[in-house]
Amino acid sequence: MNSARHTCLRLEVGESEQEKEVIFVKGSWFATHFELSITDGLRTWTCNALESEVSERAGLWDQAVSEYLETAERYLGFQQPGSIYRFVDAGDGHRRLSWTFEKQGTKLEWRWKCQPTSNNKQTTVEILDFLMDANIRLSEEVVRKTQSFERLKVEAEKCLAQSEKLKTERAEFESSVYGKFVAVLNSKKAKLRELRDRLEKHETATGMAPEEDDSTDETETCHEGSDGGDSEEEQSENFAGTSSSVFTSNLKGQKRKAGSG
Repeated sequence: MNSARHTCLRLEVGESEQEKEVIFVKGSWFATHFELSITDGLRTWTCNALESEVSERAGLWDQAVSEYLETAERYLGFQQPGSIYRFVDAGDGHRRLSWTFEKQGTKLEWRWKCQPTSNNKQTTVEILDFLMDANIRLSEEVVRKTQSFERLKVEAEKCLAQSEKLKTERAEFESSVYGKFVAVLNSKKAKLRELRDRLEKHETATGMAPEEDDSTDETETCHEGSDGGDSEEEQSENFAGTSSSVFTSNLKGQKRKAGSG
């Protein structure tokens, strides 16, 4: 047995305000055919579209059966804006359900004939039962969704609190790490300044050494100059002494010569 999808539509039919009336259309949609149960609250009708009828209608519109059923379900599962729905007398208690739609710019109309049921009460009860069951399912779904939403809300609040906690811890961690880094950096800078000062002092001390050597050389040169001066004086004195000796020797020689003579 093929599984079916079920719909129930509160449908407003008629074009003018005087013609408008409300009907309920319950649809059961199978793979190759569909069934409709319709009530206006007092009377009921049914439409059993057989597989052969659906196939014939789909062929007239150049459609696949699945496409035809999908379009019919869309228009009888939800009232489509712009579509004109009618539920008019077709004689002998029958009614004709029709709706319009556009395809490739052309306005089309589909119509299906519905026959009156033998038991209005039973058909109405079936439609009301479906609506009640659908309402219960929707209510339960709303409750589940609400509970799920509340759980998600609680989880979201926990996640938000956790996120704020992690944000605070991260800020504290970064502050602590940055503080330690700054302290280390300042220590390194102080060490570098100390090394730079020591280097400058060393370079200054190294630069003064040649100047002291030059002054020493000059001093030595002066001393050598003094020594040289002393030598010349000594040489002069020696020369004077020698000259004096030579002069005395010559004088003595002359005296001897005089004595001899």
